[in-house]
Amino acid sequence: MNTEKLMIALNEFTHVGGALVLIIAVVSILTGFMREYIPQDKLQKKLTKHEKWGSLLGASFGMLTPFCSAAVVPVTMGMASMGASLGTVLSFLISAPLCNFIVLAMIYATFGLKITVIYLVITFTAAVLGGWLISKSPWRNEIKRGEELEGPTSQPSCGGAVQTSSACAAASPTSTSCATQSKTQPSINSISMNCDSSATMFMESVEPSKIHKALRFALALFKKIVPYVLLGALISGLSAAYLPAELVEKYVGGGDLQSIIIAAVIGVPLYLRIEMAIPLLSVLILKGMALGPALALIIGGTGASLPEIALVSAVLKRKAVVAFVFIVLTTAILGGVIFQYLV
Repeated sequence: MNTEKLMIALNEFTHVGGALVLIIAVVSILTGFMREYIPQDKLQKKLTKHEKWGSLLGASFGMLTPFCSAAVVPVTMGMASMGASLGTVLSFLISAPLCNFIVLAMIYATFGLKITVIYLVITFTAAVLGGWLISKSPWRNEIKRGEELEGPTSQPSCGGAVQTSSACAAASPTSTSCATQSKTQPSINSISMNCDSSATMFMESVEPSKIHKALRFALALFKKIVPYVLLGALISGLSAAYLPAELVEKYVGGGDLQSIIIAAVIGVPLYLRIEMAIPLLSVLILKGMALGPALALIIGGTGASLPEIALVSAVLKRKAVVAFVFIVLTTAILGGVIFQYLV
C-alpha cells in the first residue's frame, strides 16, 4: 500500500512538474526577448502620454511584465515619478501579479484553455475597471510624488539590465583622462575622437548582443521560478497520494458564497506564490475542493498578499492602498462566484 501511494506521488510529481517546467522554459525565453526588444522605460513613458487610456495601458503593461514582488515598487515608483496617474499605476499593480504571461501559462497547463480565458477576462477587466474608477473618484490623487516617494526611482527590477554610465571614467575605471584611455585602448581610439564617443564605442564593444542578453535574462527568470514549480509539484504529488479526500470536502468542498469569501480572505495572509499554488490546487480540486473557492484563493493570495500590500504602501497613500486591497478581494469573490456557478 505504501509503495502504491509512493508511485502515485511520483507519477503526479513527474506529470505536473514536467509539463510546468516546459511551459516556464518557453515563456521565460519569450519574456526575455520581449523585455530586450521592448524596453520598459519606453513603455513607462508612453503610459504618461496617454492618460485618457491610462488604466487600459497600465493593465496591458502588467500583462507584459512578470515582475516579482520586490520589483513592483521600483517600477511603480518610476511610473509615479514620470507623472503617471493613480489609475494607471493601480491597474498595473493589479494586472502584473494576476494576469502576466507566466500566470496565464501555468493556469493553461493545469486547467485548460476555457478556464484560462475566463480567468484572463475577469482579472484584466478588474484591473482596467479598478484603475478607471479610482481615477474618477476623490481618491485620484492618493499617490506619492516627489519627496514622498521612498527610495530611488531607478532601481533595477528582478533580473533587469544593469544601467551603465556614459562618462569617460565608467568606460575604463583605470583611466584618468581621455589621453590615458586612448593609450590603454588603442584599437578603439585608432581614429581621432572625443572622450564621450570613445566611451560609447568601448561600451558597445563589450556589451553583449540583445539576443545574448535576452537569453541570459530568460535563464535567470527560469532559475528563479523553477524551484517553486518543483516544490509545488512535490506538494501536489504528496497531496494526491496521502491527503484524505474527506478532509478536503469537509473544509473547502462547499461551493457556497461563504466558502468563496473565506477562500478569498485567507489567501491574503497565506502569501501564495502562483508557482506553488496552482499545482496544489489542481490536486485539491480532484480531492473535492470546489472550483470557485480554489480560484478565489488564487486571486486573493497572489493579488493582495501581505508582503505586496507592505511594498505598494511605499508608492500609494493609505486610501489608495485600501482601494487596492478592496478591488483585489472583490475580484477574488466575484471570480469565485463566476467559476462556481457559471462555468
